Amino acid sequence: MRIAQVAPLYESVPPKLYGGTERIVSWLTEELVRLGHDVTLFASGDSMTTARLVPACPQALRLNPLCTDQLAHHVNMLERVFSRRDEFDLVHFHIDYLHFPLTRRVQLAQVTTLHGRLDLPELAPLYLTFSDMPVVSISDAQQRPLPWANWQATVHHGLPKDSLGFYGEPGKYLAFLGRTSPEKGLDQAIQIAKRVGMPLKIAAKVDRADEQYFETVIKPLLNDPLVEFIGEIGYSEKNAFLGTAAALLFPINWPEPFGIVMIEAMACGTPVIAYPLGSVPEIVEDGVTGFLARDVTSAAEAVRRIGKLNRANCRQRFEEHFTVARMTRDYLAIYDRITRGEPQTVLSADGDPSWTKLALPSSTT
Repeated sequence: MRIAQVAPLYESVPPKLYGGTERIVSWLTEELVRLGHDVTLFASGDSMTTARLVPACPQALRLNPLCTDQLAHHVNMLERVFSRRDEFDLVHFHIDYLHFPLTRRVQLAQVTTLHGRLDLPELAPLYLTFSDMPVVSISDAQQRPLPWANWQATVHHGLPKDSLGFYGEPGKYLAFLGRTSPEKGLDQAIQIAKRVGMPLKIAAKVDRADEQYFETVIKPLLNDPLVEFIGEIGYSEKNAFLGTAAALLFPINWPEPFGIVMIEAMACGTPVIAYPLGSVPEIVEDGVTGFLARDVTSAAEAVRRIGKLNRANCRQRFEEHFTVARMTRDYLAIYDRITRGEPQTVLSADGDPSWTKLALPSSTT
């Protein structure tokens, strides 16, 4: 197939440092090329790919100190995509709803993977207006705020099988990897580590929007001998960071759409201790690949039981359910159905076709 992948421009594809969506786009793009498809990638100019790259801006916008209007670059990119639409059998968007008004008005086989949270009050009226747009969720939980959207399927993320190596022996520290934003629960992770008296290593980025929260809430908590703040790390450093940890702490307080770091930890053989919100119960098998805990007390107790888990089971679960090969097969099935114009049966992540599409609500109230 002739496929276009349209990535956000905030990070390169793949990202130099943090950037979950752009990394998924990279893995999917490279696997499609490997399978023989003709793939065009619309992304930042510093992206690296074996596909045909159409640069929409010179470099990733987050790391460009001269960029003051990120939306302008995305609008320019959309003009390039739609001016070349006849070159593609299907266009796969990863930029949320930005393209919806254009897509509705042209003849274009297309689908959009929604990578973010969907429970924000402003989104329901928007997705009701564009309820005809075919969309893909990255977890079954992500669909719950908008059950009437035009869901094609749930496709769990996957990463290359050999991108992270297995570590059979647990380390002596707990790991936190992600953003320092309030919803990621870094303050909770620090409390958990202190409760069990175990070192915590933090590999996290501080976004501009989170600077005040970091300075006022997180920074005072770092003044403890058990806590080591490493900062943002690149993908090449993740394997050792996650693999030599006893467990990954994921004490979120928001409806996590997916959480790539959980499957990255499992690929390394590292179990996950997480609060069961959003996608988490779909990813972590309680008592097998980690533990689900509801608060600091139960999470601390879970840390004390980590030795009862077999790290090989974490790796096995990753290889069975969360590889890029499986993810790409799922997307190709969706591409094939859309290009054939066949009606969809909404599928959950386990392929259950019984979860049928609900009727549109009569109002947004």
